[in-house]
Amino acid sequence: MDLQQVRAVLFDMDGTLVTSDEAVERAWTTWAREYGVDASAVLAIAHGSPADSTVARILPALDEPGRIRAANRQLQLQYDDLSDVSAAPGAARVLATIERLGLPWAVVTSADRQLAKARLGAAGIDPPVLVTFEDITNGKPDPEGYLRAAELLDTPPSSCLVVEDAEVGLQAGRAAGSMTAALKGLSGDLDLADLHQLADLLEHRE
Repeated sequence: MDLQQVRAVLFDMDGTLVTSDEAVERAWTTWAREYGVDASAVLAIAHGSPADSTVARILPALDEPGRIRAANRQLQLQYDDLSDVSAAPGAARVLATIERLGLPWAVVTSADRQLAKARLGAAGIDPPVLVTFEDITNGKPDPEGYLRAAELLDTPPSSCLVVEDAEVGLQAGRAAGSMTAALKGLSGDLDLADLHQLADLLEHRE
């Protein structure tokens, strides 16, 4: 992939810019216990997906009010757990590199705005553009969130690099027509060990 083509960078939040995987898993495990479902089944599909869609897949018999209550309960559990949330390794460096290169950037997350602000604040990250689940109609793997971020940054989606650590997010990036960078052993146009590697590649892209 030619990084000289990158004109903006769109980051996922949880597990990408912010180390919140343990907090996410704790919240879903507690939620699963409360709703009497298998926590391992929930955790297998929850990462990177909106709470609403995960609840719908796990408890398809719920009516809409019940689904909304269940999703809100799961989010409430996450609001209350920021104990070990921090910036991911290399996050500060890659953001500084992007700023130095003059590249616009955004965060696109399946969280709602309250949770996104809380986690980004705990990690010391203040994105110029933040697209949350509340800003769109369809969450990942639908490309709407990434298309919206590209629009807000006034950059063609094809010139954006989507950085993700979940397959549903990579699917969303591909569907948006963007270049993708994958973490945690996943496969994208660019496969990354961590964000330090992305910083190195961007610094030497010319």
